[in-house]
Amino acid sequence: MKIIEGFQRAKSVLSRQAPAEFYPVSSALKRRLKELFGIDDPEQVVRQIIDEVRKRGDAALFDYTLKIDGIKLASLEVNKGQIASAYREVDSELISALKLAAKRIRSFHLRQKDSIWNGVAKLGSGQLIRPLECVGIYVPGGTACYPSTVLMTAIPARVAGVNEIILVTPPRLNGAIPPPTLVAADIAGVDHIFCVGGAQAIAALAFGTESIRRVDKICGPGNIFVVLAKKLVYGGVDIDGLQGPSEVLIIADEAANPGYCAADLLAQAEHDPLASAILITTSRLLAEEVNREVEQQLKDLPRQAVAAECLENRGIIVVVASVDEAIELSNLYAPEHLCLAVDNATAYIDKISNAGCIFAGESATVVLGDYVAGPSHVLLTGGTARFSSPLNINDFIKLINLVAVDGADLKQLGQAAATIARAEGFEAHARAVEKRL
Repeated sequence: MKIIEGFQRAKSVLSRQAPAEFYPVSSALKRRLKELFGIDDPEQVVRQIIDEVRKRGDAALFDYTLKIDGIKLASLEVNKGQIASAYREVDSELISALKLAAKRIRSFHLRQKDSIWNGVAKLGSGQLIRPLECVGIYVPGGTACYPSTVLMTAIPARVAGVNEIILVTPPRLNGAIPPPTLVAADIAGVDHIFCVGGAQAIAALAFGTESIRRVDKICGPGNIFVVLAKKLVYGGVDIDGLQGPSEVLIIADEAANPGYCAADLLAQAEHDPLASAILITTSRLLAEEVNREVEQQLKDLPRQAVAAECLENRGIIVVVASVDEAIELSNLYAPEHLCLAVDNATAYIDKISNAGCIFAGESATVVLGDYVAGPSHVLLTGGTARFSSPLNINDFIKLINLVAVDGADLKQLGQAAATIARAEGFEAHARAVEKRL
């Protein structure tokens, strides 16, 4: 990892002046798109897929799964027998771990729900809370499986009171969904599971097909095609955000454990060559120790090539004069995951204004947040932590304003309303209220 010294130099490197590119398009991907679709622009391809799904429904889903994934599906929806079979294929230790994670995620969001409901209740007749009717969850798949993403998206929705949850995920080469994903969906209380992925799955959720109901909101991360599809369907349906590659930023002082720092950097680096792994420290000695630890720990990683490419291209160590300078840089960067590996870490929390999730103290590794801590791991990337929030039950409710006035209220407020209406040139508005006076 390259080492940068000094606040000003680091500020120019970590400042995100332009919107983040979700995923750069490689020449290999362009060639593949040209072969399949006759065009090499991903956004044009996604527009074409969305249009076809809107027109042809399920038939387009079957066709694109065969064309893109090379899989001929017999059916789209997973049946209860397949879910029961999945339990027999998943190790009991993993099932127990998923149930523990589900319990903690549910508990966290129930506490959040109580807080929000009580707060809004104080407004009396001013606002009504209504859960969304139907939500779509996208879970990445194909070569890997992410049961944790199932729990982290579906459980907050269920706690918020969503009536129906639909999950879509790509099939593996054998045409099936990984058993851990099915088990997690059952634990989380998902209503319907469909074996379809990519832009075509997002289009199906947004507009509906013969088999897949149109949803009110789509949540969950995915590749470039999923991100572009979410961007293009927004407005016809709500979306949780446009998640890009994973990010971690660690703030460490001279007392930090270099082995822990290196391990957390590698934990994000193994996600994706496009992930970001950043350490900001007040100690040049620690910077060098972490670099050595990264090289040592990298040697026996199964995903060594992925992590090494990430750290080579997007791994940075910054040396600054103080923890306050490090925090200023972190707030500028607005990372998805922020680790405070400093003495008395909780004392600095109030200074953090931009982050998806803060991990305070050396015991609080990002991995706990990924799986079992409780808050959703669906976080903000690309600097969007400056203005948005992690996935939570607020994503699955809507507020309806309510205006209920009596004669006394009308007498007190009516003339002011009529005056403002005339100032804006709306005589009919003014007369509508004056008729009631």
